[in-house]
Amino acid sequence: MKFMVIVKATAATEAGVMPSEKLFVDMGNFNEELVKAGILLAADGLQPSSKGARIRFNGDQRTVIDGPFAETKELIAGFWMIEVRSKEEAIEWFKRCPNPHEGQESEIEIRQLFGPDDFGCDLPSEVRAQEDRMREQLAMR
Repeated sequence: MKFMVIVKATAATEAGVMPSEKLFVDMGNFNEELVKAGILLAADGLQPSSKGARIRFNGDQRTVIDGPFAETKELIAGFWMIEVRSKEEAIEWFKRCPNPHEGQESEIEIRQLFGPDDFGCDLPSEVRAQEDRMREQLAMR
């Protein structure tokens, strides 16, 4: 099962405040544990929303909205992509994660990704074949 683990943003992350040296070291050690366990697929921090953009869809119209975005509590500051056997295993791993916002209350959200099998017979066979081809191509990178 694949999961995205999401670090919620704070006013500090939105202001571009960098983590302390200790947090860099602690997080690096935690990430190394994930790599050694063979479960880490990707992990990165995100730049503040002031450097981002959103694209709003309304029918055929597209509107680009430049950051920053007002609701910090709805933004993310970073993520991990992991593959584990269960949600419970993901929870156990991330209970050991260093607090991503030292000295502050923080929150990490764990969300399972959809896989082709999750759609059952609702996924047309040609789309399933296309998904399989793309996954093979990505695996070759």
